Amino acid sequence: MTKIAVLDDYQNVAQMLGPWDRLGNDVQLTAFTEHLAGDEVGERLAPFEVVVAMRERTPFTRELLEALPNLRLLVTTGPANAAIDVDAAAELGIAVAATGFSLASTVELTWGLILATTRHLCAEDRAVREGRWQHTIGPELHGGTLGLVGLGNTGRMMAPIARAFGMRVTAWSLNLTEERAAAEGIEAVSRERLFAESDVVSVHYSLGERSRDLVGVAELRAMKPTAFLINTSRGPLVDEEALIRALREGWIAGAGLDVFDVEPLPPDHPLRTLPNTVLTPHIGYVASQHYESWYLDIVEDIEGWLKGTPVRLLTPAS
Repeated sequence: MTKIAVLDDYQNVAQMLGPWDRLGNDVQLTAFTEHLAGDEVGERLAPFEVVVAMRERTPFTRELLEALPNLRLLVTTGPANAAIDVDAAAELGIAVAATGFSLASTVELTWGLILATTRHLCAEDRAVREGRWQHTIGPELHGGTLGLVGLGNTGRMMAPIARAFGMRVTAWSLNLTEERAAAEGIEAVSRERLFAESDVVSVHYSLGERSRDLVGVAELRAMKPTAFLINTSRGPLVDEEALIRALREGWIAGAGLDVFDVEPLPPDHPLRTLPNTVLTPHIGYVASQHYESWYLDIVEDIEGWLKGTPVRLLTPAS
């Protein structure tokens, strides 16, 4: 009997969405609907030969992998996972497999946050339910400027939607050229200009040592007091302490955030009390079609491994 663990099944949908019957009767599936943390990760996962990780919520360090003597296959949702020590896994004889990834759901959520933040939708919804009527004024997007921090696959998908709203689109990233931006109908600008001129700044950047705190005090200070910051990429790309100060002191008008330094966001976190924020619990990728695609790939990964013909394997960088 092959024991399979699915982590962070918050919505309790793993068993329903995955075609697990394809694996036959010799597998035993356990879905954890609560997040495992600390020492309990190794303790609870020790019996399992296959573990399915939800994105980068659980760091699979060398220490943790060594504490899982039965683990032989680690599957991650998405095509890569910076929280998995792939080198250590290879040395320990643990295969690491991946799945596909859809950017559409993240782009859609980003625009949801832009609209909710700029037009104060959450505050107005709450006000209506409390018996009040019309107490905020939000800006039109039409005629404004969307500044994209990063112009990868997600950033490029943001641009045509912005143009449909009648927005000018600018972008900056470390290696972005004017020619590459122009090919997408986007104006490449300096980092300084992007933050100074944008009415909405949306972050779409890969997290690494060089990009940590990419948006800090200088960038937030440079923004208009009427501008909004949106982050659906990774929390540590934005200096969280600087952002809290910016929101409290009115350097910017507001922020829409789907990602945070610590997830789940601690109950006493100051962002929870700031009225000029819209906060979502890292659900950029949490959409029904995306999940269905992921669980199909997960079952295919396990099926291939069980048959001795593994698919979508991640290999050490070396």
